[in-house]
Amino acid sequence: MSINSYSSTLLLIVFLASTIAIWISGIKLTKAIDAIVLHYNLGEAFGGMVFLSIITNLPEIAITAVAAYHRDYDIAISNLLGGIAIQTVVLVLIDVFGVGRSAPLTERGHSKILIVEGVAVIFVLCMVLIASQFPNTFFIARSTPFEWIILVIWLGTIYLTASFMSKKKTTSLEHKEITHILRLPKSRFKGSLRDAVLVLIIGAIITLFAGWALEVTGEQLAIRWGMSGVLFGGTILALCTALPEISTGIASAKIRDYNMAVSDIFGGNAFLPVLFLMASLIGGDAILPNLKPSDIYLTVLGIILTGIYMIGMVLHSKRQIFRMGIDSFAVVIVYLLGLLGLLALV
Repeated sequence: MSINSYSSTLLLIVFLASTIAIWISGIKLTKAIDAIVLHYNLGEAFGGMVFLSIITNLPEIAITAVAAYHRDYDIAISNLLGGIAIQTVVLVLIDVFGVGRSAPLTERGHSKILIVEGVAVIFVLCMVLIASQFPNTFFIARSTPFEWIILVIWLGTIYLTASFMSKKKTTSLEHKEITHILRLPKSRFKGSLRDAVLVLIIGAIITLFAGWALEVTGEQLAIRWGMSGVLFGGTILALCTALPEISTGIASAKIRDYNMAVSDIFGGNAFLPVLFLMASLIGGDAILPNLKPSDIYLTVLGIILTGIYMIGMVLHSKRQIFRMGIDSFAVVIVYLLGLLGLLALV
């Protein structure tokens, strides 16, 4: 039976169920990942920016892979670029609900590593903009050179982050455990390493299938609701797939691991454009040279929002507006105005 034959009510139920599955899996996966990272002493660089960012972005990986297989890229592209913008706005939620009245998030969470990660996000998004200006005939080995350059930038960021982390000296075992402490639950993973690996595998599979269900049902719902794929993918779908980042980020701030809270977001945002390479290899099409004006719009919005928080990390202002830092307040205003612009554009 074709997906077109299902009622909108059933599609909406599947969509919401998939969203809940992604949220719950994100919680379980974070516990398991933290236990594995601590056991093998992988460090924050690998565990946070690489391991956690990839796992929490499994829904985007699934959505992009399915869309590339069907060579229907609109929702996937807008989900990736809109996801970067909305995941940056997640820092506002972390600021309000994770840090609260004690201080703004960027006054508590700022470091050279976060600056490097923020610059990496801006670099890869600028590369997206540059690639969009080239013809789709600029195509080598099932992809354009720009997707490979984005991959190199991301890998280079990992190398720099790992270099910074290797220079940090741990003063005691207690401090070492705090830097690896679970970001989501109040207690650590209860079980053996084998249990953690099993949870990781099962959680990853559930998240992948839930991401696939989100893409399939979301595309149909967008059509029936009269929404463009760009608008749906860049807003509603992006918000649903950002749930793991919301839960892990707030929990990181709750245990006062503010740098990790920001790193999870910046690290994930730097990783998302790498998925354009995966989409090109699967679909065999030049994706970045075929971006629509709305896609370019979302890319610029992501750059602006990232830049605002980077300024906040440099200024370290202690002023707050409605329990949030000035930078978070500015991000909310810019994002809302950005959504109005997106509505007018599409």
